Amino acid sequence: MSAAMSFPEFWLESQRFHFFTLDLFMMLRSAVFLTTVVCSLMTVEGRAADAPVIRHSYLVMGQKTAIIDEEGKVAWEYEGGSRDGFVLPDGRVLLAYGDRVVEVTRDREIVFSYKVSGENSEISTAQRLAGGRTLITELGARPRVLEVDAAGVVVASVPLQPGTDNVHMQTRMARKLPNGHYLVPHLLDFAVKEYAADGSVVSTLKTDRPELGGRAAENWPFTAIRLANGHTLSSLTHGHKVVEFNPVGEIVWMVTNDDVKGVFRDTCGAQRLANGHTVIGSHAAATGVSMVEVTREKTIVWTSDHPYAANIHHFQILTTNGSPEPLPSLK
Repeated sequence: MSAAMSFPEFWLESQRFHFFTLDLFMMLRSAVFLTTVVCSLMTVEGRAADAPVIRHSYLVMGQKTAIIDEEGKVAWEYEGGSRDGFVLPDGRVLLAYGDRVVEVTRDREIVFSYKVSGENSEISTAQRLAGGRTLITELGARPRVLEVDAAGVVVASVPLQPGTDNVHMQTRMARKLPNGHYLVPHLLDFAVKEYAADGSVVSTLKTDRPELGGRAAENWPFTAIRLANGHTLSSLTHGHKVVEFNPVGEIVWMVTNDDVKGVFRDTCGAQRLANGHTVIGSHAAATGVSMVEVTREKTIVWTSDHPYAANIHHFQILTTNGSPEPLPSLK
């Protein structure tokens, strides 16, 4: 302001300055508000900026057989073409191939092996049981669940009822339950069946029901996972969905391709984590996203497009942000 400015001019100029600073303050406050809104929208649409990044190490089985660490690097590798398996508590790896099951050390020494019997032509799954036996499924003219001892000798055999002579499609991820029964998915029979030790079927969950799209949806059950609450989680391959049933067979949770914007491509392997999230693998994904982790609310919180996770048959999440996933793995 000029030194010769009169009082009225001085007062007018001061008012102009006052309103200028007020306008500037309002603009700045609006900018802060808009930034807050944008950040809020980002939190709704994706992961919040301060939310922890999820990292997993995992065993992947399929075209490649490997353990991937939390940095996405190959920590261990073995022969490809595996179908099922587990990293055991002692660090050894149990693997099912189409014609055999092996247990190998991290130095790749075979310490256990079993070859498919002459009566059948394929093996689909392997699970190490409490007490040291190994659960194995054989597909063929005499489909069955086996329990094999450490020497590779069959000590229990349970006949299966797959509802088809298509050997490759008779069954996949069978698991033994704490009650001594066996939970077995039968793809072309559209059924997850629970077998007693004598081979009788004690319960059946059907996956061709109308609310799932019927048989036309090709909801072939691939996994059969009994949860601690008695529910059963099953991935349905060509149906591109994962469904959770309660003990009376009602659908209590489901995630479909519509929920994840079409990233599911032949949902085969699945695992329920300790935090309640579900990880789902896409066997037909040769490139791009091949494993997806979703919350109960069906929000995607982790994906893997690691090249060693392409064409996966199954997997096992081993750690989450440095903490081991509890055993036994629900997969």
